[in-house]
Amino acid sequence: MVIAVLADIVGSRALDDRAAAQKILDDTIALVETDLPLATRPLTPTVGDEQQGVYDDLGDALVSLLMIQLRLPDGVAFRFGLGVGEVRAVASVHGELADGPGWYAARAAIDTVHAREGRAVPRTRTWIVGAPGQDEVMESTIAASNAYLLVRDELVGAMSERVRRLTYGRLIGRSQHELAAAEGISQPSVSKTLRAAGAAAILEGVAALRGTAA
Repeated sequence: MVIAVLADIVGSRALDDRAAAQKILDDTIALVETDLPLATRPLTPTVGDEQQGVYDDLGDALVSLLMIQLRLPDGVAFRFGLGVGEVRAVASVHGELADGPGWYAARAAIDTVHAREGRAVPRTRTWIVGAPGQDEVMESTIAASNAYLLVRDELVGAMSERVRRLTYGRLIGRSQHELAAAEGISQPSVSKTLRAAGAAAILEGVAALRGTAA
């Protein structure tokens, strides 16, 4: 199974400093890959405001993209389209070109995110589409994963930048005491903040995706 990921920048044309935003994105992707390297090919800029990446496992892709969402500061965000299907490189005098049904599915997925953002679920940031020919198990997995993503994106989208930072810290194994010291607040404040934001559900979801849930 191959997961092709397309990412584009939310509101890229409205950014005051596009170059500065790109550096934030590049640094965040690099940090996530250092903290938990899961991508076969980490997200890399291609053209305009778009990036492409590849994962070998759907769960890995969902965890990694969540980490990027959590680590990005306010004002800079991605939307993600995931395509399940074959990807291949086409030779060109300009270098290899990404091709294959996985990429077409990822394009359809990101179009779905755009459409859902403009309707009842404006915090939608992530969607999955399977290329033609998926078996019933994968079709069911994709449907269940999209249902999970709708709720996950809603929770993350409602978080403040600090809450996202704290959730990210807990995800990579930092203690509440460490996070409290870094933020200049008390450990009980960290606990209360995470509990109020529903961070435990996000973290348990990650554990389930990685097969480490109790």
